[in-house]
Amino acid sequence: MTNQERHDEILRIVSIRGQVSIQDLSKRLDVSEVTLRKDLSVLEASGFLVRTRGGAMAATKKEWIRPLELRRKEQQEAKQRIALKARDFIHEGDTIFLDSGSTTQELALHIKDMSLRVITNSLDVLIALQDAPEMLVFSLGGNFRKEAGSFIGPQTLEALRSFHIDTCFIGTTGFSTDGDFSSQNIYESDTKKQALGRSKRKIIMADSSKYGTEAFSVFASVQDIHILISDTELAHKCDLTAFPCEVVLT
Repeated sequence: MTNQERHDEILRIVSIRGQVSIQDLSKRLDVSEVTLRKDLSVLEASGFLVRTRGGAMAATKKEWIRPLELRRKEQQEAKQRIALKARDFIHEGDTIFLDSGSTTQELALHIKDMSLRVITNSLDVLIALQDAPEMLVFSLGGNFRKEAGSFIGPQTLEALRSFHIDTCFIGTTGFSTDGDFSSQNIYESDTKKQALGRSKRKIIMADSSKYGTEAFSVFASVQDIHILISDTELAHKCDLTAFPCEVVLT
């Protein structure tokens, strides 16, 4: 069994069981615990699982992993309107954080003519802003997660602690009927939490298709943010007056 085959099998076992011990993996794969500890370190660094005392647990729900190109095409018109509206909350000279995701990438395309400081963990945002003449762009670095085109992990969180942010723009995979926002990956959620905590104004960008869904890892609720930007269809799905944050529909 090659390293890649062993890694794939570890992830398959963890995704099915949720959590597994090194001893159990050693018996099932007939591999030494020393080798498995190295495997788990590699997989943790890549954002696929979380090391626990004596084993590991899933960092991502397998059923939430969908091709990045597919996600970019979903609800495109709504995302464009949301991004255009989000631009109204940005002023020349601001320091902003742009999360990874297709809606924040749209926002990046709408602000290329502005003079701003932009902090991001998104490769797509970096590419979108690479030729923006008046933009200072700060990449957080970290472990690159191919499924989301994002940088995550301890290095990303440490870098975020160095900034004071005027406004953060955060995307979400899930938006539950209880008002919780969630991500498909624990490390993605950690980055979102850190950005929210460092920001004076906290904005979630979520098209209405996200409402009523729950992803793997909760990172905030409607009580934790200042503004939710969505499309008008959201008003047909829930009582917006029940939200403690400001809701802006496009």
